[in-house]
Amino acid sequence: MTRDRKREEPVRLTRIYTRGGDRGDTSLGSGERVSKADPRIEAYGSVDELNSVLGLALARGVPEEFGPWLERIQQELFDLGADLSVPTDDTRERLRMREEDVRRLEELCDRVNDRLEPLRSFVLPGGTEAAALLHVARTVCRRAERCAVQLDDVNPQALAYLNRLSDLLFILARVTNDGGRGDILWEPGASVAESA
Repeated sequence: MTRDRKREEPVRLTRIYTRGGDRGDTSLGSGERVSKADPRIEAYGSVDELNSVLGLALARGVPEEFGPWLERIQQELFDLGADLSVPTDDTRERLRMREEDVRRLEELCDRVNDRLEPLRSFVLPGGTEAAALLHVARTVCRRAERCAVQLDDVNPQALAYLNRLSDLLFILARVTNDGGRGDILWEPGASVAESA
């Protein structure tokens, strides 16, 4: 006899492999079967990759203050994946990103950016290991956003969330680099000057 699933148990996996995708297709959140090459799969697959990079950044020593923020964002990225996995024309009640999710990221951006000096140039990814990983997360986030933008029917708040999150990750990377003092700045034409 199987028991009913509870809200705090959104999935019950007794076996990890199902063989359901062996021919290159998979199910969307709506139940529709699509190719694993479908743009919607690419979009939420990139969100999943972003979540993994954030997990690595957390394991590699981001400032302690950022830990709870990034852990909450990891939870929200699962919500975002659920949102992207169902087209917006699906009329059933679905988990969707909200304007308040975006606003919270903006508040974090403002709060942390106040600690930084204004930029004089573009920043190269690098510095500390944790900062470099946050830069990797930022670029994966930008890719996820580019994938999501290509979808015909997508929640506008999902797009705004990704856009704001990439901004936050950039700011967090700079703060992680000794408050921006450890940033490596782009020097236009530096390679040309060295070879002259």
